[in-house]
Amino acid sequence: MRLSYLAARSLGLCAIAALLAACSGSNLPPGTPGASARGGASTAGAAASAERILYSFAGGYDGGNAATGLTFDAQGNLYGTTVVGGTDSCGVVFKLSPHGRRSWQEAVLYNFDCFSTGKNPHGGVTFDPKGNLDGTTVSGGSGGSCGSYGCGVAFQLSPTSETVLHSFSGGDDGFGPGGAVVYDTTGNLYGTTPDGGAHAQGVVYEISPSGPSSRELILHAFSGGKDGGTGSLGPLLIDASGNLYGVTETGGANGDGTVFKLSHVSKSRWKLTTLYAFKGGSDAASPYGGVTADGAGNLYGTTYYGGAKALGTIFKLTRRAKSYRETVLYSFQGGNDGSSSTSTLLFGKSGDLYGTTSAGGGTCDCGTIFKVDPKTGKETMLHAFGGTGDGAYPYYGLTPDGAGNLYGTTVAGGSHNQGAIFKFTP
Repeated sequence: MRLSYLAARSLGLCAIAALLAACSGSNLPPGTPGASARGGASTAGAAASAERILYSFAGGYDGGNAATGLTFDAQGNLYGTTVVGGTDSCGVVFKLSPHGRRSWQEAVLYNFDCFSTGKNPHGGVTFDPKGNLDGTTVSGGSGGSCGSYGCGVAFQLSPTSETVLHSFSGGDDGFGPGGAVVYDTTGNLYGTTPDGGAHAQGVVYEISPSGPSSRELILHAFSGGKDGGTGSLGPLLIDASGNLYGVTETGGANGDGTVFKLSHVSKSRWKLTTLYAFKGGSDAASPYGGVTADGAGNLYGTTYYGGAKALGTIFKLTRRAKSYRETVLYSFQGGNDGSSSTSTLLFGKSGDLYGTTSAGGGTCDCGTIFKVDPKTGKETMLHAFGGTGDGAYPYYGLTPDGAGNLYGTTVAGGSHNQGAIFKFTP
């Protein structure tokens, strides 16, 4: 059975985390609501690998189930979201700051109220051109029911307050956003939803903040046919010309997902082009993370299924004059190697691509960090999660700092089995 994207965000992540601990969290951190909490480094496995736990979530006021990408500011602080925890147990926006040579300190910047301000943020936050932190929640908001908690929101967090930029209704405007958002040079925000839209297959949307208000525009409503269906877990990629690139989990000519490009045709009109339709089988299938581009415009990504072992792949789309040619660079092998990647890849200083798998890596089956040579397809498993005190199940890939270190999160594991933030030095 295909893993539904919305299930992965609102149900599947919680279910996976529940293998180690209940998603709602049973351990409250010390202090009062919004107080800082300090996490200790993992000792197990430190000598055997270059991975170190910077913070373990406790599942209470500090947050829990860190299904998030991470964002750096200029001072080296990290920002992200947790699905649960906080004063209302509906998720938080957090900041993690260096505190001495090896210690990091976490502070909750915002607690979601489960209703009008949003509920269960996934994917993390992005700095907008004015320095605000913007992101999405899977549910909550005032736009529609979509069950009992609303259809999700796009939000903006300033140093003083949270503003809901858009409450999704579950109709033509989409339902259940949960990935990170991206910005163009004029300050417009872009993202996807996995559900809703004119065909109930998800949408690509634009939100244009204007003074105290904002306006949402649907750039494309997926039909589930040749254009694809179900929006991405990862962020959209925006190029210098303002074109958007992304993936769909399902649909396409073979029903196994697509890579697409959205081009601006006029002020309010966009054109979607399917760059590749995955074929399943030994080819890739069901991409969840976004795509990454090299200097020549070639695109790289991961898939959850497909490949020689049906355990996911790393793929490349080579740019030609008027088309792209797809190559499976690597098929995950499972076991110690890893499987089922949902991450967006990134280029390291060496020119290799780095990412994570959500499963595999040994007896724990808790996921891995890997690198792959984009020229040869040679893959190296760098770290297997799941040791004592280590994180488990990384979903959102890695974020680099200026020194070449890589940072990420896990939805479970850590000292309290509520997720962790880690640092990896290649």
